Amino acid sequence: MNLSLLLTTEFTQLSKEIIAVLQNYLTSLHYTPLIHFELEGCYQINEQVKNQTINFSLINQSLKQLKIDGEVIPEYWQKQWEYVSLFNGQLPLKEAENLALALYHIPKLFAQQGIEKTLIKPVVWAGDKGKVALGCDNVFSGETRDVHIPNAIQMNVSVKNSRGENIVAERYFGEYLQQCFLKTSLGCCLLYLPEEEAFERFALKTKYGLSAELCSPTDISGGHQGSIALYKELGKHNQAMGEQPLLYDQHNKVLVSESFWQKTARIEHRLGASSMYYNPYLNVIYGLLNVIDAIEAFVDHQCQDNLNDRKMPQSLPLSLYSHEKSEGAIELFEKDNWFAKSINRIDEKMQQHPVYSLKAHQANNAVNMTFLKKDEKLGDKLKSMILSAYQIQSLIIK
Repeated sequence: MNLSLLLTTEFTQLSKEIIAVLQNYLTSLHYTPLIHFELEGCYQINEQVKNQTINFSLINQSLKQLKIDGEVIPEYWQKQWEYVSLFNGQLPLKEAENLALALYHIPKLFAQQGIEKTLIKPVVWAGDKGKVALGCDNVFSGETRDVHIPNAIQMNVSVKNSRGENIVAERYFGEYLQQCFLKTSLGCCLLYLPEEEAFERFALKTKYGLSAELCSPTDISGGHQGSIALYKELGKHNQAMGEQPLLYDQHNKVLVSESFWQKTARIEHRLGASSMYYNPYLNVIYGLLNVIDAIEAFVDHQCQDNLNDRKMPQSLPLSLYSHEKSEGAIELFEKDNWFAKSINRIDEKMQQHPVYSLKAHQANNAVNMTFLKKDEKLGDKLKSMILSAYQIQSLIIK
């Protein structure tokens, strides 16, 4: 296995070209996709340095100077941080570049403040100590124990029409987009769970008895509180979405507010694992392909008719590798036809588009000369490159 192949210049260039093709296709339909990432990580300090603190403002100034549309903030656990995307109107390709740069630069920025090690990994073992008191949500008892911290990468998705309106709130588009992600997340889980430790993250609640301390999802589920959540009127914690205060009292307490949930409606894909091998470009491609499936149904007024009644959560694989009675993430992706065929289909459409065909043809000629064999297709090539990083077609462990 050589996961560094997922981060090569050649791999990135091919992925960028595919994102450009997908963005152009959505532009031709007069829709603008918006994708934003959130990334969790931890840090380790030098225990000999007393009262060491992090200057997050200084880190964020550096991110701004690097033209990264995001900032780093403290997270729930001690020594845990979160990178959050800023909503600056960036297109998905720029957002993928933002996260790729953040993954590279954040450890260096922490190091400049004397941090010994920055951890961008699915689980930080014994990353904190604490035990939630019986019957409480956020109240910790006096007893302490090791808490293994799960770190996630979350992808938020919405779509605007030509008038700048968020269509996640319109005509069952949000519900159908959520269904698209629910349908494709199992076969493509290798893209957002790229290393073996990512699967250990899902076992923390049961294997280590941390269900009270951790709230991260462990399966593929929908609704507004699942791992692939649709936020409209209500958010993950049943809070009202898009509330804007209109009137305050003398103590600055909100007396009257108005809800504009239509502006904040979105899909949150919460299953991704923090990892230095998480490829933002691949996951943007994955997100855009789901958006395209939903947009095509929306244009044909088919979103409501295409909704099914599936409500039960779906289990994720236990490992990258297949076991006797359980398919692993590698084998699931190898068997998946949707990802590569969807890329091929959109690429072929854009080659015939009256406006984009010349530009696409020129871009693809450059790609063909560098990457593709004769008659090889973009989606097939990308899938082949992903699987080659794992050097496995299928592996059965007995």
